[in-house]
Amino acid sequence: MGTSEKSIRVADEAWLSLALLQYEHLDRDSFSAKEILDRVKAEQANPELRPGIQVHIYSHNVANAEPNSAKYRMFYKLADDTYRLFRPTDAAHPARKGKMIPERDELPQKYHYLLDWYEREYCRKQTAVREEDDPILQMWGVGKEIWADTNADDYVRSLRSDWYGDKRAAGS
Repeated sequence: MGTSEKSIRVADEAWLSLALLQYEHLDRDSFSAKEILDRVKAEQANPELRPGIQVHIYSHNVANAEPNSAKYRMFYKLADDTYRLFRPTDAAHPARKGKMIPERDELPQKYHYLLDWYEREYCRKQTAVREEDDPILQMWGVGKEIWADTNADDYVRSLRSDWYGDKRAAGS
């Protein structure tokens, strides 16, 4: 049975739809679950809409979500509840070790260009981390009022004075 005669896997169909959206809308970073589902319906890579497609969009394919049964790393969910394709440099839930993209021989040949684009261009694009998305960057400046009236040199000197105990500090 040739590739065109095979049924595309549900996870791969979801990836394909998000990849098409990202490829066609280079000006956008992410898409809603509804937009991905609408693209699945419009593309008709599988003759009928299967009920498992929605759970793959919301859960099974999402790398940074705790896995339930599937452990794919195909999508990355952003703080605004939109999705983009997963990149190998993205943080994933530690229990997720599944595939990131469809196997070439399991995807109809007319979509192979998306696999090439994903590896050649998409994965190389660095996404700037926005402060509101990064919990470490959100801590910038927290507690600065505590140290506002403290001289750094005096503080370090006071810490060093106790290194050898009171006896030695008093003698120096």
